[in-house]
Amino acid sequence: MPDTARPASPRRDELLEAAYGYVLDHGLGDLSLRPLAAAIGSSPRVLLYLFGSKAGLVRALLARARDDELALLARAAPGGGDLDAVVRTTWRWLAAPEHRRLLALWVEAYAASLVQPAGPLGDFARATVEDWLAILAAAPGAGGDPAAPTLALAVLRGALLDLLATGDVERTTAAVERHLTPAPAG
Repeated sequence: MPDTARPASPRRDELLEAAYGYVLDHGLGDLSLRPLAAAIGSSPRVLLYLFGSKAGLVRALLARARDDELALLARAAPGGGDLDAVVRTTWRWLAAPEHRRLLALWVEAYAASLVQPAGPLGDFARATVEDWLAILAAAPGAGGDPAAPTLALAVLRGALLDLLATGDVERTTAAVERHLTPAPAG
């Protein structure tokens, strides 16, 4: 179905914000327009009119989530720190309980984009990797070594998945710290 979303408008923006809150609470997996519309004070027809299709709405929701993620990561990992400092600061942000809903939505969208690369989430995982690598590669100490930010991202992503699955902040934080400060050889 072609994307026939309407240009931004105050009503579209209002409904997008309300729908974003809804998917943070309920996820994308079983998203149905009727319950969503009822919960946010709209109708399925209005949502289809404003976003062109359910896929258009999902793309708009993920773009909204991506904006939040990038803004929060930029604040969490400001310029000036070396790569280890950026990883530590980013991990503190990832581990904070107030970000769990956004991060659970991120994981859901990431997985869906891998399972259905031609679906509405399409390039979400690839774009997310590029976003995070850009932030990590910009840190002093990344030193033009593409492996350093890639390894840092792998550690952060793995620890995040583990944290979301178990809620064990202490253990996952210790793992991130162990990566940053390896045990002495010998």
